[in-house]
Amino acid sequence: MTPDAPPPPLPPRASTLAPLSRPVFRMLWIATVTANVCMWMNDVAAAWLMTQLAPDPVWVALVQTAATLPVFLLGLPSGAMADIVDRRHWFMFTQLWVASTAVLLSVLAFAGALNAPLLLLLVFANGIGLAMRWPVFAAIVPELVPRHELTSAMALNAIAMNASRIAGPILAGAILTGLGSAWVFALNATLSLGAAGIIWRWRNTPRASALPGERFVGAMRVGVQYVSQSLRMRVILLRIFVFFLHSTALLALMPLVAQQSQGGGAGTFTLLLACMGGGAVATALMLPRIREKLTRDDLIFHGTLANAIGTVIVALSPSLWLTAPAMALAGAGWISVANSLTLSAQLALPDWVRARGMATYQTALMAGSAGGAALWGQVASLSSLRGSLLASAAAGLVLLVLLRGKRVESLADDDLTPQRVWASPTPALDIDPHAGPVMVTVAYDIDPADADAFSDLMRESRRSRLQQGALSWGLFRDHADPRRWLEYYVDESWVEHLRRFDRVTAVEVALRARRLAFHRGESPPKVSRYIGQEVER
Repeated sequence: MTPDAPPPPLPPRASTLAPLSRPVFRMLWIATVTANVCMWMNDVAAAWLMTQLAPDPVWVALVQTAATLPVFLLGLPSGAMADIVDRRHWFMFTQLWVASTAVLLSVLAFAGALNAPLLLLLVFANGIGLAMRWPVFAAIVPELVPRHELTSAMALNAIAMNASRIAGPILAGAILTGLGSAWVFALNATLSLGAAGIIWRWRNTPRASALPGERFVGAMRVGVQYVSQSLRMRVILLRIFVFFLHSTALLALMPLVAQQSQGGGAGTFTLLLACMGGGAVATALMLPRIREKLTRDDLIFHGTLANAIGTVIVALSPSLWLTAPAMALAGAGWISVANSLTLSAQLALPDWVRARGMATYQTALMAGSAGGAALWGQVASLSSLRGSLLASAAAGLVLLVLLRGKRVESLADDDLTPQRVWASPTPALDIDPHAGPVMVTVAYDIDPADADAFSDLMRESRRSRLQQGALSWGLFRDHADPRRWLEYYVDESWVEHLRRFDRVTAVEVALRARRLAFHRGESPPKVSRYIGQEVER
């Protein structure tokens, strides 16, 4: 591009419904809506059944904990699996797990064999399926739509979640009122099997690579390392954990809110869930337009505020007519925060580690949700339902002030487009793929006047090397020649070193160019690779 050339045109702003014009996304989105309807039907029926089996607030809140705790425990392992195996097969397996759990729950409900501990155990088993399923779908979405439609795709996923928050409770509530919990579980099992059939129709293109597949434990290590070295992801994880820690009180205690409201039956519970979901859906439809005026940090601030205000109104409301719109306000705030942070996480992760990164995000989310449900349930048991809801809203506002400096858009979004610009090294020896460790050194000739600036840049280089899986990294300066600097990093094995060349993104290409700009030698920096050797003692 010449200096006077006009900048390339920006892609048109995608409407919220634009991704549905893409057949594969539409098919998997329908499967997700169906699966989410099943999830909400199961949670509503389980929570309501628990009010009959063990009406103590702690037991009722533990239903939410049992549903979300598996994600905290299994999120990262499931994300690693979604990154190293065929995603279609893993997606199918996770849905069949959920369907099988639903069938078992239905059979036991019809037999009258459920008690409070067994119900929690089966809710926990269902949560295991959800923990395995969510990371793979989160990783698939950016493969199905172009980058400029990603915000709309995230909004549609939010609509899928919150439309199911309406449809699921309405179906569950109608069946609870007329037939009982067992029939809710039976319909849940039927729909879960239908969602599995939709996923089976998907024909994806497996990711091609000449390298052996990643090992499970190593894949988890690299996933954790990438996230821990990402400044943006660390902020995102903190914000999502804190938000769900306080905001989950309203959802976890909603069965008790319904019982203490006018009517006090399953229909009231259904209405409140539907109002919360309706507020979230309406807001999600408007998000692409809202984002033209507000940043993601603005949406997080205003969304947290709206959620807290809605919770306070619910706690103090004397009438269902006031509680219902307050639930809609809380839902609008909830989706504003959750969607903004989810989108930020998607944009902060390259494809090769996306499932693991989103699994870590999900783990932080569910850790906040599970911990919050147990915390606010205990507060309600020791004080009162109203006191617990007011305390959760106050905690949300205090934490909002304390975290005002932790902004998700303080840095520009990195360009994580994959790049195939560097050829893999050709060794002079026959090297076993799993031989290692591998030490790589890069020798630079740096003007002493640039020493401080080069050191600052190498901090970014350190993060980049570690994000891609290096076991260690270091920088040395020759005491006899101040111009000579040596960077080194160590990879676990030869094959793990070769994976670096499959993981290059535009941001790494730009970072290398910045390093080379400091190099003053006539030839490029000398790169040497050394393979670890066994030495007899």
